[in-house]
Amino acid sequence: MPTYEFRCSSCGPFDAVFSMRDVPEATPCRCGSPARRGITAPRLGSGASGAMKLLDATKATAEKPAVVSAPTGRTRGGGGGAPSNPRHAGLPRP
Repeated sequence: MPTYEFRCSSCGPFDAVFSMRDVPEATPCRCGSPARRGITAPRLGSGASGAMKLLDATKATAEKPAVVSAPTGRTRGGGGGAPSNPRHAGLPRP
């Protein structure tokens, strides 16, 4: 749920969490006086979740990809020799 900023005339600003559908124009402060909602964009995420970290890492690699000097020592497909499944020998060849 998004976090909204409210401002109390005596206590100052504070945050409150409401659904986008049910956010009020004013809400009671801890002191009991009404606090009006500020004109700010709702903060939808704190950036600490796993999904946000993944999005940040993906964006970083798109802008600055890792550069390798040589391919890794592993080969693709189990060594490149004959197929390990004997039924592959019966398949038509190009």
